[in-house]
Amino acid sequence: MSKDHPRGHLVARGLKKTYQQKGHAPVTVLEDCNLDIEPGKLTVIMGSSGCGKSTLAYLLAGYIKPDAGSLSIDGRAITSPGPDRVLVFQETALWPWMSVMDNVMFGPVARGDQSTAQARKAALELLERFGLIDFRDKYPGQLSGGMKRRAEIAQALMNHPQVMILDEPFRGLDEMTRELMQEYYMRLFEDTALTTLFITSELEEAVFLADRVLVMGETPGRIVSSIEVDLPHPRSFEVLDSQAYLDIKREAMDALYNLALSPEGTG
Repeated sequence: MSKDHPRGHLVARGLKKTYQQKGHAPVTVLEDCNLDIEPGKLTVIMGSSGCGKSTLAYLLAGYIKPDAGSLSIDGRAITSPGPDRVLVFQETALWPWMSVMDNVMFGPVARGDQSTAQARKAALELLERFGLIDFRDKYPGQLSGGMKRRAEIAQALMNHPQVMILDEPFRGLDEMTRELMQEYYMRLFEDTALTTLFITSELEEAVFLADRVLVMGETPGRIVSSIEVDLPHPRSFEVLDSQAYLDIKREAMDALYNLALSPEGTG
């Protein structure tokens, strides 16, 4: 992917998704949800637990289908999963019986996109870049939480996606590891300009990472506010002490406060 001509323009219009569990009333998780993810940018969706963020991620990845509305990437309808979109889940998706190397290689080899030799060469380059080369023969259970996350991002990049969708990927990590991973992903994004949709419920994480923060309302979820994050790149945690960061954080806090007070925001 060229940084000058980024791909991965995601558009959602009028999305609705309802879940029906046996013996329970149907629950509408998303309704009239509209989204426009600019290619080559890092967009963060922020909202409280249960507002439909993960459902939106699964829809954009093509793992589930909406009950109403449309989804597209670069003008093509999204009807199923594809290598142009990769979803990094909240919980680890590494196969515990495979080594780190085999996990990273798996996708392209399984699809027949690369030979084993080609995939091994590409995987070694990624593992070197991600600081995991000495752990290539280890199994996921032998890795720290941060190492697992890096291995999963390497696994995702092996597919050469146009869009990275990360569903609260650093949730559950200790504070120091989480901050290291935030800065690590920021460096990766600045190097590649890979279109990224990052989902979080953490305000500081959202503002630090984002080019734009989208605030999601309560169930049934929809985007209710958009906040531009005009902070300089390359970006480091020093920006957290800047007045610009504090102003944007305040704007986001006000949006969340107004959402909590509004009749729609309470679901």
